[in-house]
Amino acid sequence: MKLTLDRDALAKALTRMSRVVERRTTIPILAHVALFADENGLRFKATDLDIEATDTLPADVEQHGSTTVLAHLFSDIVKKLPAGSRITLALADEGRMMLQSGRSRFTLQTLPIDEFSDLAAGDFSHSFDVPRAHLKRMLDKVEFAISTEETRYYLNGIYLHAATVTRENGNGAFCLRGVATDGHRLAQFDAPLPEGAKDMPGVIIPRKTVAEIGKLLDDGEGDIHVELSSQKIRLTFDTVVLTSKMIDGTFPDYQRVIPLHNDKLLTVDRESFAAAIERVATVGVERSRGVKVALADGLATLSMSHPDTGYATEETEVEFDADRIEIGFNNNYLTGILGKIDGEKALIDLADSGSPTIFRSSGGADTLFVLMPMRV
Repeated sequence: MKLTLDRDALAKALTRMSRVVERRTTIPILAHVALFADENGLRFKATDLDIEATDTLPADVEQHGSTTVLAHLFSDIVKKLPAGSRITLALADEGRMMLQSGRSRFTLQTLPIDEFSDLAAGDFSHSFDVPRAHLKRMLDKVEFAISTEETRYYLNGIYLHAATVTRENGNGAFCLRGVATDGHRLAQFDAPLPEGAKDMPGVIIPRKTVAEIGKLLDDGEGDIHVELSSQKIRLTFDTVVLTSKMIDGTFPDYQRVIPLHNDKLLTVDRESFAAAIERVATVGVERSRGVKVALADGLATLSMSHPDTGYATEETEVEFDADRIEIGFNNNYLTGILGKIDGEKALIDLADSGSPTIFRSSGGADTLFVLMPMRV
């Protein structure tokens, strides 16, 4: 194997590959990135056995071949070479790879390509194209609610499925829906259903895969091609192909958590309401992050207290004409949801002090959030 390619493009590709590779692994080959040089250029492959990423770069290939090299070491070396330079890679004797750029030369140990593991893709039952903006918006609105509690592993991802949404005229329509919940809060986003996705299986995309998808969406333009089955998903971003196993579990019936009869409507200025909460929460500490919201006569009285720090209260004008109600929320969860709502106004549907609360945007119906109250 011998080839020459651009340093800047190589550094960018290795950054993508290194995000998949775990720094600490008990299987040596999983710390490596596989390299394949042929008439199409230089192809990369990295995996942790749950996620696999591939990428292809143009290169002047003098001799075809393949090998593996430590991913993070390779990436660190290339990043430190001068921008705009050219890099030559060549296999040497005794299982080593030579890297040369200008006056810099490195000799890197390799492992046999036969030891590299492939994440067998298998057959994908459904394929469709999703606009990049729709997928990016879905992750932005939903990802924050993914659970980090490993015991409930089936909540450690985004549940992606085709769902039915009821329009104002009473007619039903299909959408591509992403849902995440940690048991305290729930986030839901609806995008137009792509052609070919109507009968797709509901799948749970793992948290690490979701994070990687989000990074890849920031690069390039155009639609994302999605292929999936009940076990795996594969997404194509320009030259990068990301394949991932799904979480093998059953996502809970989240629709049972979304209340249907919250008849008390609270409308707030989103930014000023969130700022007031943060001011009051200044007296809170790690063990006490509950903010009390008392609603009556067009005013919301926010308060928080702690025996070691003190007491804070603030009144802010809101739109609320129902009977007086007091309800408590985790202030971090509350301000987090307010930050995900679009527009100046946030619509908040309440029932009573012990029931889940719905948060919506006044500017659109594609997002919905649910927050469980807490006793304060």
